[in-house]
Amino acid sequence: MFQVRNDEPQYAFLNDETMKETNCYGKPIQTVDHTSELHGKSLNINLNSAVGENPNRYKQHGFHFTADNCIGCHACEAACSEKNDNPAHIAFRSVGYVEGGTYPDFKRLNISMACNHCDDPVCLKGCPTRAYTKFAEYGAVLQDSDICFGCGYCTWVCPYNAPQLDPVKGQVSKCNMCVDRLEVGLKPACVSACLGNALNFGVIENTPEKREQAKVEIPGFPRTDITNPNIRFQQTRDMPNEMTRTDSMAVKYHKDIDTGVFEPVVDKKKGIKRSWNLDKLRSREDPLVIFTLVSQAVIGAFLLMFIGNLAGIESIQKIVNSSAYLPMLFVMLGLEAIALFLSTMHLGKPLRFYRAFNNLKYSPVSREVAGIAVFFNSLGAHFLASLVYTEMGGYEIVGQASVFFAYAAAVSGPIAIYFMHKIYRIEARPFWNHWQVLTAFYGNMISLGSLITGLFFVPVLLYGNQSVSGLLQLVAGLMFIGLMIEAVGHYFHAKHLNVKGREGAVSYYEQVTTFGKTNLLRLAMLFTNILVVASLMFVTSPSPIIMALWVLLVLSVLASSLISRAMFYVMVVPTTMPGAFFWKNKGFEEHARETGLANTVQAGIIADAH
Repeated sequence: MFQVRNDEPQYAFLNDETMKETNCYGKPIQTVDHTSELHGKSLNINLNSAVGENPNRYKQHGFHFTADNCIGCHACEAACSEKNDNPAHIAFRSVGYVEGGTYPDFKRLNISMACNHCDDPVCLKGCPTRAYTKFAEYGAVLQDSDICFGCGYCTWVCPYNAPQLDPVKGQVSKCNMCVDRLEVGLKPACVSACLGNALNFGVIENTPEKREQAKVEIPGFPRTDITNPNIRFQQTRDMPNEMTRTDSMAVKYHKDIDTGVFEPVVDKKKGIKRSWNLDKLRSREDPLVIFTLVSQAVIGAFLLMFIGNLAGIESIQKIVNSSAYLPMLFVMLGLEAIALFLSTMHLGKPLRFYRAFNNLKYSPVSREVAGIAVFFNSLGAHFLASLVYTEMGGYEIVGQASVFFAYAAAVSGPIAIYFMHKIYRIEARPFWNHWQVLTAFYGNMISLGSLITGLFFVPVLLYGNQSVSGLLQLVAGLMFIGLMIEAVGHYFHAKHLNVKGREGAVSYYEQVTTFGKTNLLRLAMLFTNILVVASLMFVTSPSPIIMALWVLLVLSVLASSLISRAMFYVMVVPTTMPGAFFWKNKGFEEHARETGLANTVQAGIIADAH
């Protein structure tokens, strides 16, 4: 158990004399009944089987932050990092700030924030490895780094930037509520270290001594309806109607006069100039760019051949019954294998990839992995069965197996893409949380699937002196449908972002400024591609000029798809806590890496890798 010092000051001890029955969200504060089998169990802290004697052990605890008192000394950060032995680039608790007004009435509001141990922790549901647990003891949301394989999905879904992905160790870790201290009646280390008496801790809804407020909102704090966080605020000083962030994120907070709540709006601190910034399209998610595009293309190509053959489309039946069908399946398996390899190596701990199946009940990541695994293995089994049936012939059971696995691949493929899209329907990332993701993914499935089918079989047919007009017309028609679906999604997505506002509108601002010229290029390419394929649908006898146009179209579609998917990852603006000028500031991090400042350990910035 945690050792209590003989000279421990009185303010470091928990002191909850009275408790409410429910919190402000209407949920019970008592986590389990005294008759529950969970009652009286050890947390096995440091492999110690002792059970703490805290009388409020089975009540939801939480932090109370008095913004009026915070002086921005960062003592809470230092105490937390010292206790948890964190490296300089990881901080479970961090202090950021927002500011507003003009001289001489200029005001700054500091915010100290760690994990809020929410009533509805989205990190727990999203984690594919089930590394998170919502404990009955203190209502703590704890994470086991030994189970984590470093996908970082919890860092996407958390609205408060609580889980920290360590690129060096390849795993996530976070605030553990200092449960070892709670077991012996002590408040968390950050609370005990606070110089200004800004941080406090106890059973949730208990307003600390000499406090009069227990609000759930404060300027700069993200929405609470996503997770119902267990943190309460006091902030009595009047603030300007507009508060800005000092970090590079183009977000500011505007006060709603009717409700008094500060809502995030666009801060046009970068002006309205359109730029290219092609170098900024690269990100840690580059492997996912390749994985998603290739997976959608392979699934689309197989569906085209499978459904086209069943529907009796002559040009498809010709290629499915040709000797080139099995080589095409082999190429598709090879492409998907490369995509899966890149996706696996994207993990912090790639050798633990098998843990992705641990949370099929809740995690869209687990479901996507399962869907892709079923498709890939079904496609492989269909290829092997077809190969054996073709080479050995006459074995009816092998032919039946080939058909069965083809059906399995045809069903599991679109389902896998649906779950792939569900990964990005995240409340904490408004730019992604729109049905446009589904239209983009299924649109790419149709257009890219048709494209690679034509790309493989047209040369084969030409080599055999066979007509390619029927196949090219079909490919053009399907590409037109896929590109139109994608274009419709883009139109309604942009409209939605501007209407809804908040961080989604900030992402749109980044799209038309930071990547303004790149965005115009990809849209121009998209609509040009639509016009070209629309005209090619009616070409019955392809000439050399038409074939050259097809080559240009293929390059254009591939380039626009790649640019669009890369922008999809880099333009998202999360609902996260404000940083400071030198800390939790993406702009400063980029500057530090460019100038070599990141090479100094004390800067707390490392290479953007895993």
